[in-house]
Amino acid sequence: MILYILLLILLAVVFGGGYYAYRVAFFSPANDREKIPQTSGHQYDPYRAEMARIYHQLNGRSCEFVTITSHDGLILSGRYYHVKDGAPLDIGFHGYRSSPLTDFSGGSELSFQLGHNLLLIDQRAHGKSQGRTITFGILERQDVLRWVEYAVHRFGPETKITLYGVSMGASTVLMASELDLPKNVKAIVADCPYSSPMEIILHVARRMPIPNFLVRPFVTLGAWIYGGFDIHETDAARAVKNARVPILIIHGEADGFVPCEMSDIVSANPTLVTRHTFPGADHGISYLADTPRYHQVVTEFLETVL
Repeated sequence: MILYILLLILLAVVFGGGYYAYRVAFFSPANDREKIPQTSGHQYDPYRAEMARIYHQLNGRSCEFVTITSHDGLILSGRYYHVKDGAPLDIGFHGYRSSPLTDFSGGSELSFQLGHNLLLIDQRAHGKSQGRTITFGILERQDVLRWVEYAVHRFGPETKITLYGVSMGASTVLMASELDLPKNVKAIVADCPYSSPMEIILHVARRMPIPNFLVRPFVTLGAWIYGGFDIHETDAARAVKNARVPILIIHGEADGFVPCEMSDIVSANPTLVTRHTFPGADHGISYLADTPRYHQVVTEFLETVL
């Protein structure tokens, strides 16, 4: 009887710990998803006025809301901004618990200046898109492929496509780089990506009073049992080894959320990967920290691949 009770306690701890990890890291409640994510922290103070300006500028621009169906049956939503017929298309994927309007309000300015059409995606379990589970790029990378297929079908086989990502979106497009992407995809731009889902979760968990040796198994179990995915299935570094399109990685050297060294994966595919770091820039604000250089780095990269 004692052994039976101990076994029940053990199972309760294991499954309860897995469920807790799932709720904290992966679960996305349906309510309040479309509220504007608020950036907190003194590191953003010098840029708040400019952040508000470019956000409201993008939010006020007319767009077409479009949808697709994911490989696992979710309705995914996006905003399409048309600049001109036949122009290259930029597709943007935002970060964890964020939104396309916040993460691409700056980058969209560059897209429009280059004369590119722009498609901004609500990642699964964010914004208007369906889903309750955020998978840190594991399932989202398949959504990238679906959005590219949608773009090719709608805009034609000659449309040149660049995939953009910020934070989790950056890791998502890097993970997608190993998929059988249509030849229309000419480039990938990844701003402040993490090397792997587990590593970024462990990094964030170190701020909490929970030892990493407990976090790893509970996160793995929570993702598998309650989220329905394998968090170890792939990661950015492994995927980039099999990439077939040029990749530009950008990262702020003062990133307080995703350490800059996490994106140092050039050696995984040195012939296709280029990396630029921005001194003094925190998470996702390299564009704001040095807009002229950001424009130059991205523009010169795209000129060589488009």
